[in-house]
Amino acid sequence: MKMTCKSALKRTVAATAIATFGASALSAAEITYVSGAVGNAIEDFKTIVAPWEEATGHTVTLVPMPASTTDQFGQYRLWLAAGNGDIDLYQTDVIWAPQLADHFVDLSDVAGELMESHFPSIVESQTVDGRLVALPLFTDAPALYYRKDLLEKHNQPVPTTWEQLTEVAQAVQDAERAEGNADIWGFVWQGNAYEGLTCDALEWVKSSGGGQIIEPDGTISINNPNAIAAIELAATWPGTISPEGVVSYQEEEARGVWQTGNAVFMRNWPYAYGLGNSDDSAVKGLFEVTTLPTGQGHDTSAATLGGWNVGVSKYGDNQEAAISLAMYLAGPEAQKTRSLIASNLPTIVDLYEDEDIAREQPIIPQWKDVFLQAVPRPSAPTKQDYNEVSTLFFSAVHSVLTGDESAADALADLEMDLEDLLE
Repeated sequence: MKMTCKSALKRTVAATAIATFGASALSAAEITYVSGAVGNAIEDFKTIVAPWEEATGHTVTLVPMPASTTDQFGQYRLWLAAGNGDIDLYQTDVIWAPQLADHFVDLSDVAGELMESHFPSIVESQTVDGRLVALPLFTDAPALYYRKDLLEKHNQPVPTTWEQLTEVAQAVQDAERAEGNADIWGFVWQGNAYEGLTCDALEWVKSSGGGQIIEPDGTISINNPNAIAAIELAATWPGTISPEGVVSYQEEEARGVWQTGNAVFMRNWPYAYGLGNSDDSAVKGLFEVTTLPTGQGHDTSAATLGGWNVGVSKYGDNQEAAISLAMYLAGPEAQKTRSLIASNLPTIVDLYEDEDIAREQPIIPQWKDVFLQAVPRPSAPTKQDYNEVSTLFFSAVHSVLTGDESAADALADLEMDLEDLLE
């Protein structure tokens, strides 16, 4: 697919809007869109929506949310519960569909044909009781970023297990510090008590044979020896191969250390790839990515399935224009632009073969291997209770990382708390 020229794109978007909603769709409206903001998300969004604004005459105001998805979700629920009509579209995490479905417009009829070009599993994740409540914008699966220059310099391998990562990170960190690089750390990741820690810890546990916290059939599986061992290993990282403050890191704090050249390894999402190769990055051209490690004795990596979607509020004042914008953002032009400028993974299958994307963002075709290892969070079996389940999980793990509890005690207590919640 070639990048659509501006004039052709304008005609295409305008024609789609008129065909779908009639000429009234082109009367000027101000659309309010709420979204989390990491990296250059706000600036990128302006670039992505500009062709739609020009074609339709509408304007879009982005309201940025906290970087913490936990805080963001809490704010969304407050607004939606109050029937807030000031907000037209919500950018939503892949796990939120079952919890927010009642507040969003069913887009099944209007978007049915468009959705045929997207990964079926992602469309399914946004379908609740037969209603398509959000359209996919981009998908996510984290990877292990590594400094290829430092591994080559110190003759160290790309680690394939968490245990090997611990050893290699320590070896390179020690060697670099011995040469005067006092600020270097072995590994940065997301250790704060929020949804991001649920993702990180699920990867440790699942790849070590410890299950998925709660299995698809609803079985509570988290309290087992493999899960305990995985979290015990992670608890050795703060203050050794990771800064002590990693227990307060979210994505951007980890990226900040990494992008200034002060980490050997980083666990993060695809958005950090393009930023890491920006002109002002200290690690430009010095790193690669690979699948996340496995636990010792296990052969399956696990990368938490992420991704973001857009839902149209039932209470918004500009529903027709909002649906038009959602359709555009989920379409090939906007997804391609997002991939090119933000290295976000498209949900449209054909874009993984796009020549422009392969040339400008060669990591995106490669990320298919990471995506194939994706593991969902237990939002499907827990539905409306997922947010509470996740909070209990990341709080238990955080208590181990900070040394307040042993992994065995924390997971035993967590099992009982989950049984009480889900009984």
